Amino acid sequence: MSRYFRRQWDELRSSDHASWGQATYYFETDDELIASRQIEVYDGGQRLCYDVEHPEDEHGFLDGSRVFPDDEWPELFEISARQFETEWKQGRRVST
Repeated sequence: MSRYFRRQWDELRSSDHASWGQATYYFETDDELIASRQIEVYDGGQRLCYDVEHPEDEHGFLDGSRVFPDDEWPELFEISARQFETEWKQGRRVST
């Protein structure tokens, strides 16, 4: 059964992409909290999407580790499948 999460990332990307601003990450995970789909939405309007068919590109990659460490409470970041799918359907937009 899939679970869905939204999480704000407060750090900026590398200097090459710092102008993108901060990002909100969306994850679809399995029961072990390993991401099967991932969306990154930046303050500057850039959107990156990753899944098993598109696991990486020049800007990033699908993280193959647990989305949350053992000492965090994923329930605090859980969203509905509908919320995730709304973001996923908006697709990928990148301009550097």
